[in-house]
Amino acid sequence: MLTAYDYPTAMAMDKAGVDSILVGDSLAMVVLGYENTLPVTMDEMLHHARAVARGAKSALLVGDMPFMSYQVSVEDAVRNAGRFLQNGGMDAVKLEGGRERADAVRAIVGAGIPVMGHLGLTPQSVHQLGGFRAQGKTAIAAKRLLEDAKILEDAGAFSLVLEAVPARLAEYISKQISIPTIGIGAGAGCDGQVLVTHDMLGLFERFTPKFVKQYANFHAEMSKAFTDYIDDVESRRFPAVEHTVEMTDEEWEEFIK
Repeated sequence: MLTAYDYPTAMAMDKAGVDSILVGDSLAMVVLGYENTLPVTMDEMLHHARAVARGAKSALLVGDMPFMSYQVSVEDAVRNAGRFLQNGGMDAVKLEGGRERADAVRAIVGAGIPVMGHLGLTPQSVHQLGGFRAQGKTAIAAKRLLEDAKILEDAGAFSLVLEAVPARLAEYISKQISIPTIGIGAGAGCDGQVLVTHDMLGLFERFTPKFVKQYANFHAEMSKAFTDYIDDVESRRFPAVEHTVEMTDEEWEEFIK
């Protein structure tokens, strides 16, 4: 599983065989430049969801429900989840939280909408958690995470993201529930893995989480390309003859008569 926010990226992922694409609220930071995920709106999420849906035809598409799109009421949660399928072209939605979200998960699933859960480091609760910190590192916190995982499974979630939790805990939880787990910063014991694409491609320079493996450094490549372009334009190496359109000599002569 990887995140995507636009048509060409989704198309490339689909061609590569990525099983699932998450239109993550991480777009708030890596695409829109916000400090965290909290400011992104439903309309912004749907805008990017539609672009991804146009590019990917095989992968399971999951829309990430943004902050305050499901916390106020169960009715809001069902309505906004439905918008992801009806207006965004998604196949499922993802929302953060454990037992406190069980009613919303149950209602959304009851409306015929598949739900992916999200436990551990939940970025929409960054202020409540005291920052982007690993979760479940004490026995008490680990037991609560396991309980929450079982509650979400019972509520009807079809899978579960485990973010920034100890590897042995993530593996244990994965074995205790029957739905697949998707890890991010949670070790290799989960059933699948997800990364923010801008992190793994080296496109987001502000910071890179410790758990990210960077498969490319596109930011450096972009900077070099932009610098080379400026140099070529200023030195008049670009555009060259092969980059220009010409008219025949006869037509030119006719023009300048």
